[in-house]
Formats: sequence, C-alpha cells, structure tokens
Amino acid sequence: MVLADELAKQQRSISVAEFFEKNKHLLGFDSPTRGVITTIKEAVDNALDACEEAQVLPDIYISIKKISTDIFRIIVEDNGPGIIPAQVPFVFGKLLYGSRFHQIRQTRGQQGIGISAAVLYAQLTSGVPTVVISRTGAKESAYKCEIQIKIETNEPDIISEQAFEWDRIHGTRVQIEFKSTMSAKKKLLEYLKYTSIVNPHARFRVELDDETFGFDRVSDEIISSPVAIQPHPHGIEFGQLKRMAAASDRNLPEFLIEGFSRVGKKSAQDMCEQAGLKTTAKAHGLSASELKALLSAMQAVAVPAPPSAQCLSPIGEELIRRGLDKEFQMDFVAARTRPSSVFSGHPFMVEAAIGYGGKLPPEGNATILRFANRVPLMYQQGACAITSCISNVNWKSYNISQQGLPTGPILILVHVASTNVPFTSESKDAIASITEIEKEIVLALQDLGRDLKLFVSRRDKNKVAEDRVRAVCAIIPEIAAKVSEIVEKPLVDTTPIEGKLMRKLIAKKRTIDGNVIIELSNYTAHDSEISLYDISSDKADDAVPKADFVSELDGQFTKVWKAIIPSQTGWHVSYTGKGGGLIEIRGIEDNKKMVVDLDV
Repeated sequence: MVLADELAKQQRSISVAEFFEKNKHLLGFDSPTRGVITTIKEAVDNALDACEEAQVLPDIYISIKKISTDIFRIIVEDNGPGIIPAQVPFVFGKLLYGSRFHQIRQTRGQQGIGISAAVLYAQLTSGVPTVVISRTGAKESAYKCEIQIKIETNEPDIISEQAFEWDRIHGTRVQIEFKSTMSAKKKLLEYLKYTSIVNPHARFRVELDDETFGFDRVSDEIISSPVAIQPHPHGIEFGQLKRMAAASDRNLPEFLIEGFSRVGKKSAQDMCEQAGLKTTAKAHGLSASELKALLSAMQAVAVPAPPSAQCLSPIGEELIRRGLDKEFQMDFVAARTRPSSVFSGHPFMVEAAIGYGGKLPPEGNATILRFANRVPLMYQQGACAITSCISNVNWKSYNISQQGLPTGPILILVHVASTNVPFTSESKDAIASITEIEKEIVLALQDLGRDLKLFVSRRDKNKVAEDRVRAVCAIIPEIAAKVSEIVEKPLVDTTPIEGKLMRKLIAKKRTIDGNVIIELSNYTAHDSEISLYDISSDKADDAVPKADFVSELDGQFTKVWKAIIPSQTGWHVSYTGKGGGLIEIRGIEDNKKMVVDLDV
C-alpha cells in the first residue's frame, strides 16, 4: 500500500538526547525557574560524590550571575579528584554515561543523566557551550574544554579544548549559561541549607550576584565512601540473570557464590537442587527455561540480607542533631537511625529527626525536610511516601495538634539511604510508596514522637512549677505587706516560707523606679557556685557588684557575674536600667533552680 510505504519513510530511531530534548520536564527542567536549582543540584551531587570517593573534605564554590536580561551564568567548582581529559567530554556531553549505574552502593547520582541534562538544557535555551575545567593532580596541567551535545547521536561535540593554567591542585569547575530567572532564590538557598545539614562534612560558599552566603561544616571527619556489593539473589530479575549467566564461564555453584551477595556454598547447592540443575552445568549454557527455574529457586532459598554496613553511608544521629542545630534554633532536637532493612533485595536505612519550639513558625503545618541519599527533595512533597507516612502518624497521641500533617512549631526530617532509591520519576523529586520503607519511616517517627511527648510534658510541668514559684515569690510578699498594714505591725520576713516551699536556688528579677534588681536565694542544702547571665539592652555600667564580663551584640548586652552562695543565704545585684531581656543561671542542675521574672 502507498500509505504503508509513506509511513515507513517517516520511521526512524531516536537518540536518548532527542527524547529528553522534548521531555526535559522528566529531568526537572520543566521551567526556567526550576532549571537553576536542578542544575546546581546535579553539579553539587557530582562534587560531593567525587570528594567522598577521593576521601577529601568537600569545599564547594557556587556562583550565579545575571549575564543579560534572562541569561544566567552558573559556576560550580569543587576540590575533588578531577576527571582525566579523555573522559571529560563523555561525562558532560553524553546522556546515560557514568560510573555508578552498574554499581550497587549508595550514591547521590546513579543514571549518568543529571549534569549532561543541564548541558543539554543550556544548549537549548542559550546556545552557549558549557565550559569545563578539570585537574587531577599537581603534576598534571589543567584541561579546559567547551562542549555541547550532538542531539541526533547523543555524542559529545567538542567546540574547543586546551591545556589551562589553574590554581587548584585538583578539582573540577563547570560553567553553564542558560535562560532562567532568580524568582526561586529563596528555594535555592533552602536547598543549599538543607544540603549542608545532611552533609555536615562539607563547606559551601555561594555568590548570588552581589550577595555572598556561607554554609560551614560542623564535622572535620571524612565520611567513608560506600563500597559496591554484588546483586542480591532476592532482588534479581530474569533479564539481568540472563546477561550475567551469558558472560560467565563458571559452573553453577561458582557462578552463584561469586556473582551474588550473601550466597554461600550450601545456599548455592540448595538453589541448584530446587531448580533441578546439575552443579557441573556451566552458567552460560543454561536455556531460558532453566534460567527461569534457577531464578525461582534463588528467590525461594533463604539468604541473609545484603551487607548494608558496607554499601550504605548513614549520616548518624549525632551529626544530624549538629547539622540541625547549626541552621535552626530550636528548644528540642532528637534523631534516630533505624536498623538497615531490605526491599526487593535492595538494602536501605531510614534516619529521622524531630525539632520543636525555638524560632520555628508557631502556626501552620510542620516544616518537613525530605532527603534521599543525602540529597534534599525540594519538589512534589505531596506525592512523596515520606509525606504520606508523616500524615499517617497519629501526632495527637504525642500532644501535637494535627490537621492531616502535624501543625505548630515542629520540624520533621526523614532521610532514606539505599543502593536503589525508588523515585517516582527521573526528576528524583519524590520517593515511591514501598511498604518496607514506609514501615521503617513510621517506626522512626513514632519513636521520636515519644521523645517529643516526654519533652512537651516536662516543659508543661516546668511551666506549672514556674507559675507556682512566681505566685509564691510575688503574691505572698504582697499578702504579708497588706496584712502588716491592716494590723499595723512590722512587715514579716516571708523568706523562710519561700525556703520551705521551694528548696531550690531561686533567681528573681524585678524593675522598680528605673532600677533593675536581681536577687538569688539559695534554699538548697549545699553551697552553690554559679554564673549569672543577664542579657538585655541595659549596659549596666553602674552595677553593684560590677559584672565579671560584658559583651555586646546587635544592641544586646550580655552581663556575667560569678558568685558562691552558701546554703540558706542570698546574693543580689542592682543597676540602673529598663529591665526586660532574660536571665540564666549556670553551674547548678536544672531541677535545683528556678528563674522568675517578676516584671512579666
């Protein structure tokens, strides 16, 4: 037929680059605004992975400058091991080219698409080649090239290449120009802040036009790079098994022991017996039906879980807390790292943290931080399994209000580390609903919820106790004064009553006629050596006694007095001022002290 002939002439194969040219939204380049964040994310992911593999502490420089009306130049520079010149064009100029796709271990990037997709996006929107500079050591010259992608063949197109003088001993610098806007500046800074939280060993320096931002590391410990493992027999599929068998000249037990994780001699023999195959058979000689029987046996025989300690790199509870403390001011922070688990033969581990109070927004939904393999998930929160798990927890049982998501001054962080994170799409914005992963997330959140409930209940009890102290310290003296006035007798000293009721070190602050008075009464059975911190706008130059130390920051003066207060005695300081601010007593246990501001 003529029509069939005409249709046949129109049919041709398409390259991967052509496909993503028309479907760039699948890679996170669905808008100019989001393109900036996706580009920086992919470059930073590569930089962090490279530094960890080279066992160096990452120092990453990021620059975003407006070149013309809607064209921005993005530069990301790292101190990693660098890339040899022969590989640079392929790393940046070919989609689906990388070193991690075939390795079973935790990495940020896996498919070999990310940074080359950014090169493609720049090529489509600005037409300007991407500039890459890389150096692998002090004895080697830096290599510089300008590169684009040949859309029809998905091959690198080298515009120019040359040796280059560069002050870095080793590292990589990529410069990309494309059409974009900076309307997502806030979200970009959030991405970098969140990245610094889960990568506490990294330091970031950021220049946005004329503004400079820094995110310092909180740990000088170089994290160990995860080691690749063999595929697990419970996570293998027929196509992969067929390819592995075809490439092996070993007999079946050797093929199973050497090619798969956690398979020993006995397990290999059991698999052969269940599949009805001889142990002398060669793996490459198996037919399709024999391979299917072997696959069923491999998944039926009990095999220990993959060695997660080898292939995963969790952040750790202490570093999560330190990372959160660096970027958020909260009254309470707790973190949990769950034991490793497995889904479909892929090892994974869930880490979670909860923060409460402080400077978190007092109203609205909780602040949710989602991470996969130490990478923030900035979009599609509603489509993510992490969000679903947070909603499914009954937060009201932990004294936290809830309307779907928990509400109030609460922060929830969830990190999923895996050799194969099940994302919902290639843009890697949300984690798919996998029963095993969801179970671990919920268990971690419930464990943290119990800690938070304990903190909130203790805080409420402390508030009740503080109100009681305020009543004792404020109302009883007033009652005594009124009674003394009525009966026309001298004022009775109510201090012994306070001592019997409190049995603590009581700090009282009051302001009378422009004079600030701080009184400390030690009702405990022991002498107390304390430091009194008074933070307010008052300079207190005329304080009696003089402060041992005074510092100023943003108009607020921190005054410090050190004193030894014997049991059943008191101490006081006074100065001219407006009062306000806060006071803190250090050097004595929390349950043996009480601070009361009588001006409140």
